[in-house]
Amino acid sequence: MPQGQGRVAFLPYTRVTLKSLIPKPHDYMPISLGEHIKKMRLQLELLQKDVARQLGVSLWTVINWENGLSEPPVRAMPAIFQFLGYNPFPKPKTVSQRLLAKWREKGWSIKEAAGLLGVDPGTWASWERGRIILYRRH
Repeated sequence: MPQGQGRVAFLPYTRVTLKSLIPKPHDYMPISLGEHIKKMRLQLELLQKDVARQLGVSLWTVINWENGLSEPPVRAMPAIFQFLGYNPFPKPKTVSQRLLAKWREKGWSIKEAAGLLGVDPGTWASWERGRIILYRRH
């Protein structure tokens, strides 16, 4: 028998710490959008590359979202909401929250959203910050 095979070594005065990932229970509440994506992916038993293909992004993009290293851009939101089957953001209560929710839902940039209402992006941004909307037509 070659030396060292089939033997267990005992090393005195050493400390070994074994670590492993503890899976989250299936009933936990995701906090970030990346956690929502990961939870749905695991429920559907999909690989990250499959989700990336469905969302039209790269594998590393999905990995970064799930690990909280980056947040999905607004233009990816419609595909994410379709993948999840729901909108994970809280229901809007104010006008500024409704504006944010609408352009997120549609995947618009602020420039696109403002253009659809015929206002400049600065006006739209001030509305999102809670400033008064002066004209009824808007």
